[in-house]
Amino acid sequence: MLAAHADRERAVDVLRAGFAEGRLPQGEYEKRVERAYQARTVGELSTLVADLPQGPVPQQQAYPMAPVPRTFLPVPPPATNGKAIGALCCGVGTFFTMGFSAIPAVVLGHMARNEIRRTGEQGDGMAVGGLVLGWLSVVGWILVLIAIIASA
Repeated sequence: MLAAHADRERAVDVLRAGFAEGRLPQGEYEKRVERAYQARTVGELSTLVADLPQGPVPQQQAYPMAPVPRTFLPVPPPATNGKAIGALCCGVGTFFTMGFSAIPAVVLGHMARNEIRRTGEQGDGMAVGGLVLGWLSVVGWILVLIAIIASA
């Protein structure tokens, strides 16, 4: 493979480090640097720095990395219950639908809490939030109906 300017510079950096550490005498260092700048291939550069601690290019592994066994991987978190998400959405939606989504929020909230206890999924807080908002809306509508009946 033909050597690029960056490959030559890396080889000279390795030679410079070897000279600074006292691994090369000055005469040999100068000869190698001259040969590094004249090198045409990466192989020629590799021979210049082969006896030094670092090479001009990183070493590649001859074999691929083995996959990590599943026993050492972190356990994925449990999924979030879809009905709990629906309960919270319907509970929040009671403000925008004038309470028409309150009953679905309550029903979905109770169903979600039962499924969460049974399966161990996440989302109990969302289910409770949907239940609270749904029941508040139901109670609010009951109070509005009582006020209307009492005033009539």
